[in-house]
Amino acid sequence: METANMNIDRRQFLLATGAAVVGTSALTGTAAAAESSASLWQEFVANPYDHPQIPNVAYAGHRTGERPPRRPVLANVLFFGARRDGSADAAPAINRAVEFVGRLGGGTVLVPPGRYRIDDIIRIGYDNVVLRGAGSARTTFYATRSLEQIVGINRSRYGSENSAWSWAGGLVWVCHRDRYRPLIDAIQAKKWPFEGWTGNELEQGSVLTEITGSAARGAFVVTVANGRSLRAGQRVLLRLDDSEYSLPKHMCGDVPGTTSYRWDDKTKLLSYFPFLWPVRVEWVRGNRVKLAQPLPLEIRPEWKPRLTTTAPVITGAGVEGIKIEMFKVPTPKHLQDKGYNGVAFQCAWDCWADDVHVHDVDNGFLMVSAKGISLLNTRVSGRGHHHAYATREQSHDNLTDGFVIEAPSEPSQAGAGNHGLNVEGLSCGNVWTRGRMDHDVFDTHRGLPFGNVRTEITINNVGAHGGSADAGPLYGARFAHWNVTVTNQRAGNVRIDQVAPCSATVAISEVRDFGQIDKPDFTGPLNSRLELYGTTDVVPRNLYDAQKRLRRR
Repeated sequence: METANMNIDRRQFLLATGAAVVGTSALTGTAAAAESSASLWQEFVANPYDHPQIPNVAYAGHRTGERPPRRPVLANVLFFGARRDGSADAAPAINRAVEFVGRLGGGTVLVPPGRYRIDDIIRIGYDNVVLRGAGSARTTFYATRSLEQIVGINRSRYGSENSAWSWAGGLVWVCHRDRYRPLIDAIQAKKWPFEGWTGNELEQGSVLTEITGSAARGAFVVTVANGRSLRAGQRVLLRLDDSEYSLPKHMCGDVPGTTSYRWDDKTKLLSYFPFLWPVRVEWVRGNRVKLAQPLPLEIRPEWKPRLTTTAPVITGAGVEGIKIEMFKVPTPKHLQDKGYNGVAFQCAWDCWADDVHVHDVDNGFLMVSAKGISLLNTRVSGRGHHHAYATREQSHDNLTDGFVIEAPSEPSQAGAGNHGLNVEGLSCGNVWTRGRMDHDVFDTHRGLPFGNVRTEITINNVGAHGGSADAGPLYGARFAHWNVTVTNQRAGNVRIDQVAPCSATVAISEVRDFGQIDKPDFTGPLNSRLELYGTTDVVPRNLYDAQKRLRRR
């Protein structure tokens, strides 16, 4: 498909979904909704790539939605010296097995049933290596030391005494081997380590070609200055630089209030730019290039659009069938995490975790500049956590499907933070679906995330979102909350039609304001939608699944 247009008539839609939806619809601020002649979903079917309120997330997850492969077993950690009775540190043996399989070009490292003590980080730094246990109920890693004990104190790059282990690093760390060592060296030297796609704030990646002209949001095809620099299947970065704050305004839907909003003092937000979006090249025909998925933003000449290289990224790696249990310590005070963190995907692309359970963690699953990650059938349990799932530093098109966040096993100490499902830092295209949150919050953490979807989730809405004032708007455009049941009726961070520009709040149970109550960042109309409020009886029930079916027709 070479254009952003896709026309599907009403009869085709009815055949695809089996039913029509006639719901209630309202513009922002109106709870009493009038019956509409065409539902918001039907509007999306008619305009799936450039809808004003609903993002296209049909390409989220490993290789734009493919199931992870089943790689052959090439190593068993027991043969490398791991002991499964917890009597000795198994981390060196596991890391030797990972390196052995990595040097062979990829495959599976088997971790048989047992309880493996790990005193160090498990490092997955080779493409196409899968670390596979016998199931999260049978294979356990017992982590005895925090990242602070293993690596050292990791301070925030913004000059505070806050611990950067609050949002980075994992005791199972999926990160390219050529980037891991410099990262550790930087932390130990008390310097800011790389976090992003290009290494650090000074590196920009090598320019492959400029993009000439404009392109619409949702387009697949762009025109470049030099098509000879590209090839089908190549992984590239689309880079957009800001010009007089026009790019963040566009990320917020160009609603009128973006003109009067104070952008120039948002130091933390502006540090995230340029916008970097990883994407594969599908084909090259002369100077016309088709991308493997639709553009999440327009392309305008003033943003100096170009395609560049990345610093080394890891691809095709997975973690499966493992429970990661931490040495139990009290839940730390907010931003003082020691780094009892589960699985981290850093500068990772098309990787996954499946049937992974983390217990007694500071942070459960972290994605830092991650693309196309699938978190499948995952669980967070035990004492209170900071972030159960964190999505930050320009992490795009990731899928969290079939997740459970259990209620804390004991009360947290005073001053502990709880941010739940985190997204921030210009991240877009991410999906959280089929989730049960017994005690947590939808944490949209400022830093202008946009175009993300939470769908088919039940939540006991407890906790608070975070985000400092200099991190900019809480929401960008096209956030969609679709089929969400709130068991304690708390509105905050779930009903977003009155705070998020160009958003869609569809089929959420009846809620009311208490606890943390947000005010919109932008004055004036937000062009947001509220539909089927007070019920979760909606067709389609799952926005992500419905978009995938639509895409594959």
